[in-house]
Amino acid sequence: MGVTGPIRVVVAKPGLDGHDRGAKVIARALRDAGMEVIYTGLHQTPEQIVDTAIQEDADAIGLSILSGAHNTLFAKVIELLKEREAEDIKVFGGGIIPEADIAPLKEQGVAEIFTPGATTTSIVDWVNANVRQTAGA
Repeated sequence: MGVTGPIRVVVAKPGLDGHDRGAKVIARALRDAGMEVIYTGLHQTPEQIVDTAIQEDADAIGLSILSGAHNTLFAKVIELLKEREAEDIKVFGGGIIPEADIAPLKEQGVAEIFTPGATTTSIVDWVNANVRQTAGA
């Protein structure tokens, strides 16, 4: 059963981080590239983010984390997706994430991490290449 239509991405700002300019820039770039983007706004809990992704039939969740709580917040989103049997929703993210934390996050199930300096083009290209790549044909 192939999935049709544009890629659907939930862009979320989990936790107490109140800086959303980067998330809005990414949301706009994904939208301009033809994707459907659901931006959840600031101060979302992992539960709210996963609920939104499932309700919106999202293909991916993009988390923007600048607060330093990336290890906890990514892990909780991945855990909730497993609990809800929604592991087909890819999780990627970006923000202020130390290089040493990237490999452990990927081992937990985060598909990709974008650090400061990543271009919107590289993020759009990654989503196009890695989300739903097994769908269709």
